[in-house]
Amino acid sequence: MSGIVYLDNSSTTRPFPEVVATVAEALQSGYGNPSSLHRLGEEVSKRIESARKNVASLLGAAPEEVFFTSGGTESNNWALFGTYRFFGGKRPHIITTAVEHPSVLETLSALKREGAHVTVVKVDRSGFVSPEEIKGHIRDDTALVSVMYVQNEIGTVEPIKEIGAIIAELGPRRPRFHVDAVQGFARLPIDVKEWNADLVSVSAHKIHGPKGVGALYVRKGVEIRPLIYGGGQEGGMRSGTENVPGILGFGKACEIWLSDRTTTGPESANGLMERLLKLRRKLIDGVRRIFPDAILHGPEDGNVAPYIVHFAFPGFRGETILHALEARGVFVSTGSACSSHHPKPSPVILALGRSEAEALSSIRFSMSRFTTDEEIDRAIEALEDALRELLPWRQPAERGRR
Repeated sequence: MSGIVYLDNSSTTRPFPEVVATVAEALQSGYGNPSSLHRLGEEVSKRIESARKNVASLLGAAPEEVFFTSGGTESNNWALFGTYRFFGGKRPHIITTAVEHPSVLETLSALKREGAHVTVVKVDRSGFVSPEEIKGHIRDDTALVSVMYVQNEIGTVEPIKEIGAIIAELGPRRPRFHVDAVQGFARLPIDVKEWNADLVSVSAHKIHGPKGVGALYVRKGVEIRPLIYGGGQEGGMRSGTENVPGILGFGKACEIWLSDRTTTGPESANGLMERLLKLRRKLIDGVRRIFPDAILHGPEDGNVAPYIVHFAFPGFRGETILHALEARGVFVSTGSACSSHHPKPSPVILALGRSEAEALSSIRFSMSRFTTDEEIDRAIEALEDALRELLPWRQPAERGRR
């Protein structure tokens, strides 16, 4: 086989060529400080506002509700710390789920040391949280409910609209609603108004934009404390000289995704998702054909991201399969990139009620708009060859049928 097959797009994506060009041009020519009053600064400031408009359009938000950050992790931290500190301990209760990204769960662990009361709601075997269970945990002192849109390891699409509706019904003193939409942004529909969302986190490098830039949507009228203080950039909400190349690259990536919405046929947004659904089905069927013992994590179909497939391979170690595939030119992951260097079973898989052994035997395949039918064929072929080579080292107690 020649070339590589990149199936780790939930970790990061290859930037659009147009994004690379935009970032390079910004570094070379758009070097003015956006806060400067001279022409170079004003020109850059206008380009930042154009990028902000593109991000806002993909969210269904107003541009003034979008604040640039260094990425999804900062956006999540800011949503949680900013809300908790705004209420000053008067409403210390926060609700989240057991399958959130580490940038949410670790932040909540830190907030508990500041006095926060945290309720972690369980999910079912497919990773879904119940809106009614969320409702049952809301108290008078609940400041925030934080639920992710697309589970980054297994692809479960959570019932965000239903949760938002329940919260909205609670009236003026309702908790705020934060959504980590990093894994769904641009690819799946988002309408912050329809969600009744107050805070939404997004990131550029998951949608073929540059690393090191993201945004937080803050609904007009919602007050949160800044996470970073200093020069008063981003309307005084997020200080520090703006990452101009990153922001402009982010805006260009959003512009390309926006163009999909006005296109018809295979290149449209719907056409892309339909193609990815077919590739997902082909990959699932291929894995099961060559390894019938494989266990799919997350929904088989329905409310699942069409670009994420997560399997356990009982009797094998996930990282062993990962390196065997890498040797064959196929790049995958064992789960969240933010946890991949920790040799522990994924908390997400354990939250599904699965065993540690099953969690440690898992591999995530994640696709992008650049993934082809031929690449999925190559990945299946490589997996079959790798498992055949590794079979003698499979744990005897878990051989099962083959």
